[in-house]
Amino acid sequence: MTATVFTKEDELHWLALRLIPGLGCRKASQVLSQFRTPQGIFRASRSDLESSGLSGSVAQTIASGCTFEDAVDQQQKMLETGALLIPISDPRYPQRLKEIFDPPIVLFVRGRVELLHSVMLGVVGTRRPTAYGIAATQRLSPDLAHAGLTIVSGMARGIDTAAHRSALEVGGDTAAVFGCGVDLIYPAENRKLSTEIAEKGLLVSEFPMGSPAYPQNFPIRNRVISGMSVGVLIVEGAQYSGSAITAKMALEQQREVFAVPGNITSKMSWGPNLLVKQGAKLVQEWNDVLVELPADIRRALIAKAQARCGQISLETNSEDAAGHGEIGPAGRSLLAQLKHDLPIHIDQLIETFDTLTPSEIVAGLFELELLGMVRQLPGKNFVKVW
Repeated sequence: MTATVFTKEDELHWLALRLIPGLGCRKASQVLSQFRTPQGIFRASRSDLESSGLSGSVAQTIASGCTFEDAVDQQQKMLETGALLIPISDPRYPQRLKEIFDPPIVLFVRGRVELLHSVMLGVVGTRRPTAYGIAATQRLSPDLAHAGLTIVSGMARGIDTAAHRSALEVGGDTAAVFGCGVDLIYPAENRKLSTEIAEKGLLVSEFPMGSPAYPQNFPIRNRVISGMSVGVLIVEGAQYSGSAITAKMALEQQREVFAVPGNITSKMSWGPNLLVKQGAKLVQEWNDVLVELPADIRRALIAKAQARCGQISLETNSEDAAGHGEIGPAGRSLLAQLKHDLPIHIDQLIETFDTLTPSEIVAGLFELELLGMVRQLPGKNFVKVW
C-alpha cells in the first residue's frame, strides 16, 4: 500500500472541492467520474458543470473558485495538527468504504494511516450504558482486538469510550471516527483518550478541520464506522438509538451485524435484543464474531496473530483443515485429539502431549479458535466444532 504522490496544489483542489456548499458525497463522486480530477472539475465551464447534473448555484460556486481561500486555511490547520488528507483516489483510502452508496470523497486522518487497510470491526452502543454494558464491552473489545481486529467506534461517551480504551489496554488497534474535525475533541472529557488514539491508533473524519460537533453530523459519521468495517457489534442501545441507526446502515451496506443480548427489562437492551430477533448474530464471546467472518479474513487474522507471536505457519493437507488456510504443527496435533461431542479440559491436553509445552498448546488452541475449528466452553474446556 503506497500513497499517490499528491502535490500541495492537488491537495488544495481536493479541499476546495470538499468545501463547496450543497455538493454532497454522491453528486461529488458522479462529477469526479466525469471530469476525472478536482482540477478537471474546476477547469470546466459552468454550462458543462450544469450538464453533468449540478445545480446552477453549485456550478456557479465551482466556476467562481471562491472555496480556495478556505482550502488554504484548511491546509494550514492540517499542518498545525499533523493531519493528513486521504482522497478517494488514494490507494490508502479504505477499500470497503469505497463500496458504500455515498463514500466521502476525502478523509482527514491523524495517527497510523496503515490502519485504514486493517480488518475493522465497529463496536458501538449507548452513551448511557449500564454496568452490564460496560462489562460486556470490556470483555469483548480486548478479546476481539487481541484476535487482530481493529476496533472502530465513535469515541462518544459510554460504550464507544469503553471499546476504545479496552482495545488500547491490551495493545490492540483502534480507530475513532469523529462527527467533527479531527483537530477538535468531543466530548471534552475524552481529551486524553483522543491523544492516545492519535499516537497508537487512528483518528478519522470526513468533516473539514474545525467543524463543530453538530447533532446532524453523527448519523453521517455512523455510516463511515459501518462502511469501513467487516461488521458492527451493538452492545447496548434503545430501540431508536444511534447504535440502532448504525446497525441499519450496516445492513444496507451488506455488513455483518452482531448484538450482545441483554436484560429484557432494561430499555438499553431493547435495541440489541430486537436485532437478534431480526437475525443479527448473538454474541457471548469473541469467537462468535470470528466464525461469521469470511474465510480469507480469518486467514489474514491468523497470519497476523502468528506474526505477532513469532510463529511460522506450516501448510497442511489435513482433511479437517480444508478451506481454512494454514495450521501450525501444534494446532494439527490438538485438532486430532479434540472431539466434537466430548469437551476436554486444557489441563488434560497439557498432560496428553509430552512433545508440546503448555505455551505451545495455548497458542495452538488460540489459532484453532480463530479458524472457527475449536470452541472454548466455560471452565477452560474445548471441543472441535467442525
